[in-house]
Amino acid sequence: MDTEGYHYKVMARAIEAVDRLGPQASLDQIASEIGLSPAHFQRVFSRWAGVSPKRYQQYLTLGHAKALLANRFTTLETAHASGLSGSGRLHDLFLRWEAMSPGDFARSGAGLVIYWGWFESPFGPALVMGTDKGICGIGFAAETTAEHAMEDLVSRWPLADYVEDPMRLRPWVQAAFGLQEEGEVPLFLIGAPFQIKVWEALMRIPSGHVTSYSEIAQSIGHPKAVRAVGTAVGRNPISYLIPCHRALRKSGGLGGYHWGIPVKRQILAWEAARLEGETEAAIG
Repeated sequence: MDTEGYHYKVMARAIEAVDRLGPQASLDQIASEIGLSPAHFQRVFSRWAGVSPKRYQQYLTLGHAKALLANRFTTLETAHASGLSGSGRLHDLFLRWEAMSPGDFARSGAGLVIYWGWFESPFGPALVMGTDKGICGIGFAAETTAEHAMEDLVSRWPLADYVEDPMRLRPWVQAAFGLQEEGEVPLFLIGAPFQIKVWEALMRIPSGHVTSYSEIAQSIGHPKAVRAVGTAVGRNPISYLIPCHRALRKSGGLGGYHWGIPVKRQILAWEAARLEGETEAAIG
């Protein structure tokens, strides 16, 4: 796996410690839990999250989803009209996408060459797949095995030819996960027409904000299809870049997440923290 740029194993232990010890824990306590000096831990964690460990803790609470829904709920039509669409992270990332035709999709990937490779991401090991046209799949293995992640993505396009070639994908992955400040990340959406409508709506949710399944259904012109929308969200093959993690239940509950609720919590907390950190930097 590509280990460039991230300290996810350290971060995973730090997140668990921050979550378990709660807001009363001192920096010294948390650093001691993971075997680092307080100064080094503060520096590594702040580089990853964009804010201090103490500030990050509030974003990991179970009530954070409800707070997001109350304070950063995004009306998709407004977001689209305001130009707040497309980015899955806070850098100047340009996403462009095209979709496979319904007929090609029905052939389960027959005749399609899909390249794949493992990379480190801010959220643990990531399996990335792509065609000559762009990234078509991202799966996370922090809460599952590498074998399961591979089987999961391959099962979506069982008749495709799979070629391990991480170097071909590396520039897109580096731009997607912030290992370079700028970059274009093309996406190649492989799904049924209804699924693609839902995924397009997801890409209009700004980073650090959330929406509900019912609003997604409303925005694509199928207000009664909330259950079908939830299924399409769950079948999103390009995790993080098509931000299905930003879709919550109307009650503010997290709902499900294909790669594990802990990963969903971490992504939402990471995005909210980085949004706050960049906002404070801009003001300051």
